[in-house]
Amino acid sequence: MNFTQRLSVLPAAVLLAALSLGGCAGMSTQEKGTATGAVIGGVAGNVVGGGLLGTAAGAAVGGVIGHEVTKNK
Repeated sequence: MNFTQRLSVLPAAVLLAALSLGGCAGMSTQEKGTATGAVIGGVAGNVVGGGLLGTAAGAAVGGVIGHEVTKNK
């Protein structure tokens, strides 16, 4: 998949993420941060690394970062 094809998939991925996060109304701030971080990390991992492994690694790292950033102090 070349760069132009990836750019055409990006708006669909962002729309899917926005619709998925719309169901997060009953979640705590930390849960929302974890989910948001995982989605953003997954998209970034796919763009940078490509494939399933890059997406999974990006989602895992993004989820951990989102969890830690929104942790209560």
